[in-house]
Amino acid sequence: MQDVTAVRTSVLPPYAAHLRVYEPLAAYPEPERSRWQAYAAEHGPDAASAGEPVARAALEAQRGALAELLPFASRALPIGAPPVDGPEAEAEQAFVRVLDAVTYVCPWATRLRSWQALDELRESLPVALLDSVLPQAVRQEALAAQEHWRAAHPDARPWILTSRWEVPVRWFLPFGAEDRRFLPAEPAADGQPGVPAALYYLTPMAQARRRVARGYRVLRERLADAPLTLGAEQVGRWLEEFHPRSLVELDYGGLVHAIGGPELAADQSAAEVADGLAALREGDVERAEGAYRVVTERWRRVLALRQAN
Repeated sequence: MQDVTAVRTSVLPPYAAHLRVYEPLAAYPEPERSRWQAYAAEHGPDAASAGEPVARAALEAQRGALAELLPFASRALPIGAPPVDGPEAEAEQAFVRVLDAVTYVCPWATRLRSWQALDELRESLPVALLDSVLPQAVRQEALAAQEHWRAAHPDARPWILTSRWEVPVRWFLPFGAEDRRFLPAEPAADGQPGVPAALYYLTPMAQARRRVARGYRVLRERLADAPLTLGAEQVGRWLEEFHPRSLVELDYGGLVHAIGGPELAADQSAAEVADGLAALREGDVERAEGAYRVVTERWRRVLALRQAN
């Protein structure tokens, strides 16, 4: 594709996937709208078409995060200095997409997402290990800062959800096979790093909401207590928080480096989830279970790499 910006780099992003919402500029109240409009005008689009990934901007965000960690890695801070639980101020940066002459913005909301990551860390780690990573005093300070910020921003929500080492099955519900975009990797040449592969889905919000609503109805009727049913409800509620003319994107992100080229090219997870729901709607439980098994086994193999040496 001629309109795709090649991103040649030797820096690998984390093995994480992202579910993003891009809202049109009209969705933002003033003075946010003017600020994002000026940002988009100065920054330019990260993707100027549906066929272009936001890979370059994602790598820049990752490099920025790594740069913030350099003082810790180089031991420039005094010994015994407390760890940092997150950025002190919210990032005024965003992913910018332009589609059909409309500018869409997906704010990074780094501080809010850092607090959410801390919540996830608190739920996933044993207390002893958690105290080693982030002492209780630091966590309490972060919780107090979060509560204070939430009081002033009661309607705040992240535009980006992140999942490490897997794409949750519920994240495929908003998408169809026609939304899939796969760009194979390009090998290194002439002393330049190669271009990483990219796999992402992009769809209008209205379509995403319809698909999730239909899927949730089927799951609630057939599998009321299943984790996927609860997950579909959560995704649906999250999507309802945004402007109806937004864009929804599922980006495999750094997971492309854990999966490999042939597997990426063959990955049709969204289509398989849709086929499983269609089978469930028709009462074909065996076919539905087969489709679900294919998707979950694929991601179980990727998730197993987390424990690899």
